[in-house]
Amino acid sequence: MTPSSLFFASVLSAVLGIAIDRVVYLPLRKNNAPDLVFIIASFGVFIFIQNLLQLIYGAQILTIRTGPIVEGYQVASAVITPIQILILSVSLILLAIIWLGTEKTKMGKAIRAVADDPVGAGVSGIYPEKTILYSFGIGSALAGMAGILISLETNIEPTMGFDAILKGIIACIIGGIGSIPGAVLGGLFLGMIENLGIWKIQAGWKDTIAFTVLIIFLFLRPEGILGKRNDKDRL
Repeated sequence: MTPSSLFFASVLSAVLGIAIDRVVYLPLRKNNAPDLVFIIASFGVFIFIQNLLQLIYGAQILTIRTGPIVEGYQVASAVITPIQILILSVSLILLAIIWLGTEKTKMGKAIRAVADDPVGAGVSGIYPEKTILYSFGIGSALAGMAGILISLETNIEPTMGFDAILKGIIACIIGGIGSIPGAVLGGLFLGMIENLGIWKIQAGWKDTIAFTVLIIFLFLRPEGILGKRNDKDRL
């Protein structure tokens, strides 16, 4: 993988994300569709893209890894590979950039304002649709980077994104919906729990461990690790 491939993957993902927003989600917003319709539309787009990739490239498993496999570093009873270190390093850099962008820049503040209250943001001079467009572009670019990084560690197949999306949703709920550091902390927590769990039992139980942790959080701390408790939750 070269930096140029990472850049072009991010740009193409951003263009695709913006196109999906304009074609699918914009008409739904104009018709004031309920949240459930957006969720169903999201799964529809996801399934459509998966089947389109299978139609174009087939269902075979591919890889972009080239060259000999580099041995990792022994830490206790675990082996950490250079690719895993690269993924973690790039993820932390992107986390810092996104956090600073949402907290310190004008666009980041506009994105948070539209997420909290689109009508109120529009009254204060923010263009919600323009902000949503930027959000889709940025989010899709990050998804493209994530796909490239994951493909360095695992093989590529059209259905590889489902597990990542599912675990991402669980991590966001565990960390706290709406909190970027919470989502990262939730992902790290979920990954540690899953891998510690399969240390003693079969790897096939990994998804079961993830959903068990999710159920525990929904019962004991539904707002997540860094989420804020709503006044209604205290009633």
